[in-house]
Amino acid sequence: MSNPQLDLARVRALCFDVDGTIADTDDHLVAKLAATLDAVPLVSGRRAERLARQVVMGLETPVHGAYALLDRLGLDAPVDRLRARLRAVKEQGRDPASTRNLHATDEVPHEMMAGVREMLLALSERFPMCTISTGGVARVERFLEHYGVRDTFTAVVGAQTTRRMKPDPEPLLYAAKAMGVDPSACLMIGDTTIDIRTGVAAGAQTVGVLCGFGTEAELRRTGAGMILRTTSDLLAVLQPQDDALKKTASPEPKQA
Repeated sequence: MSNPQLDLARVRALCFDVDGTIADTDDHLVAKLAATLDAVPLVSGRRAERLARQVVMGLETPVHGAYALLDRLGLDAPVDRLRARLRAVKEQGRDPASTRNLHATDEVPHEMMAGVREMLLALSERFPMCTISTGGVARVERFLEHYGVRDTFTAVVGAQTTRRMKPDPEPLLYAAKAMGVDPSACLMIGDTTIDIRTGVAAGAQTVGVLCGFGTEAELRRTGAGMILRTTSDLLAVLQPQDDALKKTASPEPKQA
């Protein structure tokens, strides 16, 4: 499964994607969509869940690509401002007696991938680490603080941290500078081709994980130096003495 092509001696710092890599975002989205599909005649139960997962995994890369295109065109900031304005309008029109929190989805942290918290705590004793996300820094900060691992990261890089977003190399170059290492000494860990392309463009080594949105074939095709079933398996690669039983937190990779 791992097909190792990494030069582990080069690895001096770690860069983690967030959604689908350390946060179990895809299962959250799949569950919400499956609940909606479950009400459709002839689409219920396992069929609804399978269809929901196919839709979510199929849309993830195009959505990231759309964000990247907006970024290259210089339209990401105007779009963010428009979204903020629409939220404000919704809030103003809300019934004062209503107890519904319009921001509840962002406020409730997603689950953390199995074994990732323990992995981060262990690896932080040896490597400086950053997160690199196309999401907002505040949301990622809340997620990391909720699970007690914010202090393990040198910096949290988000959509507005740098002028360009993934797959442009700028976010990883920013993270490398913050950690005081050369980009070639970084290992980029992510679940989509966007993450792998970011690492390759910055001259970093890359690891693709199958616990999120990407498939093994597309991650390999994009240039992932190693493929792991789930993010926490990275501990066995970088610190095998801490995972003597060679256990994985995910027995089977997810299928699109």
